[in-house]
Amino acid sequence: MGRYHATAMTQTPDSTPGMLAPGVRFSRTLAVGSTLGLILLGLAWELWLAPLRPGGSWWALKVLPLALALSGLLKLRMYTYRWLSLAVWLYFTEACVRGWSDAWPSNALAIAQGLLSLALFVACGLHVRLRFKAARAAANAATPKEAR
Repeated sequence: MGRYHATAMTQTPDSTPGMLAPGVRFSRTLAVGSTLGLILLGLAWELWLAPLRPGGSWWALKVLPLALALSGLLKLRMYTYRWLSLAVWLYFTEACVRGWSDAWPSNALAIAQGLLSLALFVACGLHVRLRFKAARAAANAATPKEAR
């Protein structure tokens, strides 16, 4: 088996929904939906539903990294899926802490954030795995049988 060739991962696949494999399309949809859900939940939670201080909280800025990642998710940038699968654990950790320590309704919102964080992690992991599998298959198809 030859050395891994990373150039296949730098190429962004055609973002036309009809051109994506069904699994990649599903993982992209789940990742974008979970990210939008986390953004909306974070803003609503910290500004209106259960802010830490009356009138809103600066904690609403916690959704800024998610908003920045949204562009990369929509453009199918592999790097974004990879770093977001690591960064989402910060949101999950906050959800665990606030789910057990805060009172109603904040603890219910924390549980929702935890579930959305898990969904985003699964979507990013699935997306990366499917894209690597597709790149490996494309590299094997391009390699003559004698060279394998």
